[in-house]
Amino acid sequence: MGQIIISEQDIINAICIDQARKKYVQPEEVEVELLYDDDNGFSAEAYINGLPHRLQTIHIIEALRLWLDEVLDTDPFAGIKLVLDDEEGIIAEVNQ
Repeated sequence: MGQIIISEQDIINAICIDQARKKYVQPEEVEVELLYDDDNGFSAEAYINGLPHRLQTIHIIEALRLWLDEVLDTDPFAGIKLVLDDEEGIIAEVNQ
C-alpha cells in the first residue's frame, strides 16, 4: 500500500468536474479557488456562470473521491487528507 499525492491543480480539476455534473454545465465553465484559514480549515469557491458557490471540506473530499474513481481508477474510499504545503499549496494525500 502506498500514498498518492494529488496536486492543487488536480484538486481544482476534480472540483470542476464534480460541480459541472451537479450544475449541468461543462467543466470549463467552472472556476475554482481553493482556500484555507486557521478558523475554518479548507474550503473552496466555485464560480459557475459568475455565481459563487461556497464548498466546505466535505465537498472537496467528495470531488476527490470522484477523481480517484474515474480518473485515477483507484479506490475512491481510500483515506484522503488535505494538506497545506508551503511549496505546493493545497494538496491531498491519499493513503491506500
